[in-house]
Amino acid sequence: MKTPHFFMLQLLPLLTAIAVSLPGASHGKDAPPGFLPLFNGHNLEGWRGGETFDPRKYSSLPPEDRAKQDAEWSADMAKHWRAEGNELVNDGQGKYATTVKDYGDFELLLEYKTVPKADSGVYLRGCPQVQIWDYTDEARFKHGADKGSGGLWNNSPGTPGKDPLVRADKPFGEWNQLRIVMVGSRVSVWLNDQPVVKHALLENCYDRKTPVPARGPVQLQTHGGEIRWRNLFIREIGCDEANRILADHGETEEFKRIFNGSDLEGWAGFIGNYEVKDGSIVCKPGQGGTIYFKEQFTNFVARFEFKLPPGGNNGLAIRYPGEGNTAYVGMCELQVLDSAHPKYAKLDPRQFHASAYGMVAAHQGYLHPIGRWNFQEVTVSGSTIRAELNGTLILDADLSGVTKFLGDKPHPGKDRKAGYFGFAGHDDPVAFRHVDIRALP
Repeated sequence: MKTPHFFMLQLLPLLTAIAVSLPGASHGKDAPPGFLPLFNGHNLEGWRGGETFDPRKYSSLPPEDRAKQDAEWSADMAKHWRAEGNELVNDGQGKYATTVKDYGDFELLLEYKTVPKADSGVYLRGCPQVQIWDYTDEARFKHGADKGSGGLWNNSPGTPGKDPLVRADKPFGEWNQLRIVMVGSRVSVWLNDQPVVKHALLENCYDRKTPVPARGPVQLQTHGGEIRWRNLFIREIGCDEANRILADHGETEEFKRIFNGSDLEGWAGFIGNYEVKDGSIVCKPGQGGTIYFKEQFTNFVARFEFKLPPGGNNGLAIRYPGEGNTAYVGMCELQVLDSAHPKYAKLDPRQFHASAYGMVAAHQGYLHPIGRWNFQEVTVSGSTIRAELNGTLILDADLSGVTKFLGDKPHPGKDRKAGYFGFAGHDDPVAFRHVDIRALP
């Protein structure tokens, strides 16, 4: 069953269109409820220059080098961008208009109008891009221009989101409306109220083995033809809303809730070391041990929310046999950890959050602030395991090829074909809720 939040997401394009077209609404001035304007209608305040430049490389520059680079880019941008009658206009040349502020999860609204042969786009957290181009330009048909605008053009060929689902561009001379929702690396795009990208992972084209940054600027790309922008509004999405958006996607009707929110019926193991508080499973402080749902799975997808206390440590028991240390006797223990806590500063990377403990390290920097709920999805298929945290894929590993282990301690269970799913304890009051699982072939 779809949740009320799902239906609200479907209604938002209509509500937004009404909000910005009401009599008396001034283009580029009146933000819809909950949104803030990115363009003040008068000048380039709040914007700096930028270009196609790896955001991680940019953020790693020494402050004085970054300030110098900003000044150079911004000086060039100022030659090619102008405010004109509540429109932000670019002549088709120069550096990109880049927000001074960085954003995490957000909803972005904008309108654009361009000219034949133009090629532009919107960079998300500094990463290319939601594509904008001339869908009638036959010279670019080989690159996909005939499919229309709105796709995640820099994704790998054949991946979801690379090409728009429909061609929704309006004829030249008319304004096009874009709505973009980004949660983690998951991006949905509506062009002129038609969905053209649905919840696709935006790839980091600077390094496809690394996810897009957790935060970054919005950039308006310039690329050879005049483009005009107006009604640029943004709304930052909080943790709870982000979790709801993520939970509303996928084969939701096929998931089975394995924790009833009231007690540990259907679970086994060290259940006396856990308690149910406020609808969540919580490990009692100073106690641990693995608990698991009493149904074995071979291939599956598990979804859940978790909340960490400062320094919190727990883990997911994957294909657990029902006894023993799951990090070694099960397929793996997938870490649940406050990785940024100072007491863990010297850990091996294979011990941080969502890592296959002692075998494969996960990417870090994508946890919500301590005390907030996180949404995680884990997919186990054959010898592979994937972990998506708050909408960002941070682990994608094939354990069959692992030959180097933390401390040279072997993991005899890593090749297990089936087992239980559960939580591995570790004495800290880490909380879990909304625990769902879906069997895979």
